[in-house]
Parts: sequence; C-alpha cells; structure tokens
Amino acid sequence: MWRFGNGIYHHISRKQVFNRQIFFSSYSSSAAFEPPPSRPLRRVVVTGLGMVTPLGCGVETTWARLIAGRCGVRAITPDDLKMDGFDWDTRLHTFDQLTSKVAATVPCGMNLGEFNEELWLNSKDHRSIARFIGYALCAADEALRDANWLPTEQDEKERTGVSIGAGTGSICDILDASRMICEKRLRRLSPFFIPRILINMASGHVSMTYGFQGPNHAAVTACATGAHSIGDASRMIQFGDADVMVAGGTEASIDALSIAGFCRSRALTTKYNSVPEEASRPFDCGRDGFVIGEGSGVLVLEELEHAQKRGAKIYAELRGYGMSGDAHHITQPHADGRGAILAMTRALEQSGLHPNQVDYVNAHATSTPLGDAVEANAIKSVFSTHATSGALVLSSTKGAIGHLLGAAGAVEAIFSVLAIHQGIAPLTLNLSEPDPLFSNDFLPLTASKEMNIKAAISNSFGFGGTNSSLLFTSIS
Repeated sequence: MWRFGNGIYHHISRKQVFNRQIFFSSYSSSAAFEPPPSRPLRRVVVTGLGMVTPLGCGVETTWARLIAGRCGVRAITPDDLKMDGFDWDTRLHTFDQLTSKVAATVPCGMNLGEFNEELWLNSKDHRSIARFIGYALCAADEALRDANWLPTEQDEKERTGVSIGAGTGSICDILDASRMICEKRLRRLSPFFIPRILINMASGHVSMTYGFQGPNHAAVTACATGAHSIGDASRMIQFGDADVMVAGGTEASIDALSIAGFCRSRALTTKYNSVPEEASRPFDCGRDGFVIGEGSGVLVLEELEHAQKRGAKIYAELRGYGMSGDAHHITQPHADGRGAILAMTRALEQSGLHPNQVDYVNAHATSTPLGDAVEANAIKSVFSTHATSGALVLSSTKGAIGHLLGAAGAVEAIFSVLAIHQGIAPLTLNLSEPDPLFSNDFLPLTASKEMNIKAAISNSFGFGGTNSSLLFTSIS
C-alpha cells in the first residue's frame, strides 16, 4: 500500500495498517473523560480608573467638570476633518456638505487636563500608532498607576491580560490611503497602515508596553464595545484565565468620512450647529440626534482576593453583566425595548440583586428621538414601581460628553463606578423639557445629586441590535 506525503511515496504494509486500526479503535473505546473540574466563580472588583474624554484628560479632571455641569461639545472647523493631504477647496467643500457641524473633541495640549499629543502620538515610540490607540495607551497608563499595578515578576505578567475594543478604528487612515490610490501614489503607503487601523492593536500596544501575557482581547460591537470589553474581561477573571485585566474602550472617529457617514444615516444632530453646547440633549423633547465624540475609558479589573492580598484600593465590585440582541434592525431598537430589558434583567439576575436594590442608572440615551424613548420605557418596565418611588435615580452623561461610540460604554462605566465611590449621581445636561413619557415621579437628574449609591447599572446599546448592561456595587 502506498501513501503520498511531503512529496514522497511511502510504502505501508498491511500489517502496519491493521496494527494502527487496532490502536485507534482501542483508544476511542476507552472510558469516557471525567467532567472538567468545577470551581466557584471568582469575584471581580475595580481597582484602577483612567480616561481621556471631551471634558479633559484624566479621571479627576473629567469627573469634576462633569459634576459641575461643564460641556465638552464645540463647533468643528475644516481642520477637524483630518484631511491634511487634500487641497483646501476639497476640504472646504466637504465641510460645507456636512449637515452636522458639532462634535465632542478631546482637548489637546501640554497643560494639565489636556491630552499630550507629543507624548502619546508623536514621540519616537508612538509615531506608528493611530489616535484611537494613543487614547487607549494614555487611559491605560493612568488606570494602571491608579491601581498601583505595574508588575515586574514574570508570573504576574502572565496572569494580567488586556481587553480594549473600538468601534471603527482609524477611518482617517483609510481615507488617506484611498487618496493615494486615486493619485496613483500607492508606493507611498505607510508600512504601518494595517497596524494603525486594526482595532485589536489598542489591546496589543497596551500588552506590549507593559509585558502583559494574559488574555489579549478586543470586542467590536459598535456603541456597546466598551461595556462588552469590560464584561468579557470580568468573565476571564471569574473563570480563572487571569487575575488582573486592563479593560475598556477607545475611539477617535472625528474625521470627514466618519462624520459624513453618520450624517448620511441621519443619526447626528443638525439643529444646534450654532449652539453646540446645547446639541447633546438626552431625554429632552428637542433632541434630534447624537453628537459624535471621541476618547477612551480603561478600568483595571481584579480578582477580589488578589486585590485584598496586595492591599489595593477597591472602587466597586462588578457584580452583573447582561447581554442581548434585538434581532430587529441594523440601527433602530425594537419599539418595545425587548433587548434593553433582557440586558438589564440578565445583569440583575447574575448579580443576585432585586430591581429595588439599584440606586442609579447611567442610561445609554444618546439624544436620538427613538432610542431615548425606547430605553426610558425599558427602564420603567424593569424597575416598575421602584422607578416611580423616587429611590431610583436616572441620568445620561452624554449631554456633557456626546457619544463616544466604542468608548462610550467604558467611560460611562467609570462614571457609574465613581457615582458609587464618591456618592454623587451626575446630571443630565441640556434637559430643559423632559420627554412626556416621564412622570413627575420619575425624571432624569438635571443637577448632580449627593446620595448614598450602593448599586448602579450602566447601559450600552449598539448598531446591529447589540446590548450590554454592567451592574456595579459597593464592596462593603
């Protein structure tokens, strides 16, 4: 008998074939495997926070400005479109065609509370990375230092992983590369083009910077990305894949093509170009679309006993993670809010809490007419009389920072954690005339409120009908 392998014919005797058949037959008929080892799920806590937002660079700056009612939305200019390779007439024509001319941009500069582009984008070590990766590196650095977790031992690095996702990556790099094709200059394409646009490179660069060899993960679920990245990371800790996870979301999509695409889908606000600070107005009767934003939010998640053993500061416990799919429409939620209801209900079930034990909900509410209404009704459905009792507080922080797309879920998760840790529920900016679906017994906050918050839910819903809810609690 002849067998072809590696380009050479080999002779195999009938006796050899017979012996092999006996071996594999006896192997397959052996006793069944024992069930895999079972162990209790481990508890996950938050020990570090880092963020880059339109309100500023850093947790302290962003939180202080959020609570004070500051707004990070401004009017954009042609220079914001990131079309440096195009002639001025093309840039101006593109700008004129955009129906939405407001955005929530990250303040950049060398001052405290500003994103340092020279350090995170233009330095020798970072010239090959895109802006969304730079935001993630900056936020991760703050979170790790806040957690006091910069391990040097090999076994600690192997037990530390990264889970940072993004919604779209670097669209401006794709636009610039397309221009090179049109100009027949493809040989000038940067060798870093692919690494700059790959979404998992945010996680990759954080992992390489600190030598983390645990799970390396990147969720891509549109506007639910940040929440899914955090929730997935918590599961990795629960099941023992890691002891520490650096988790969150990042986005830098304020560019010509991204804004034009969202304009064409009629998702962005167009009524407030002349008054940009009033443009993002969740739950308000005057809302007409979201304000595109950018930034990053990163949390250090840690197994409880691991954190306690090293004396880490613990902000909160991540106790519930609920997911669902609308199975309905590419951009619009189902009118009955079934996806949002499922996500919140599953987070509650996993946490072991009852709805009346939740004190604060950070709503996804992006300032779109349909989305905000559907979520509000879903919240009322899940929390029922607790919502109208006055004990449940609701707000959407997108009034202050716009919609950070893939980073939104992570940044708002941090706001929820801080609400618990600081005992302050942040306000909903620009809510001058609440949607009639709210009653006087249940209105979103219009001013930040000091209160005892022991449990908070953060909602994130994305295009494609993907939904996620994170439930955080105080550790005591």
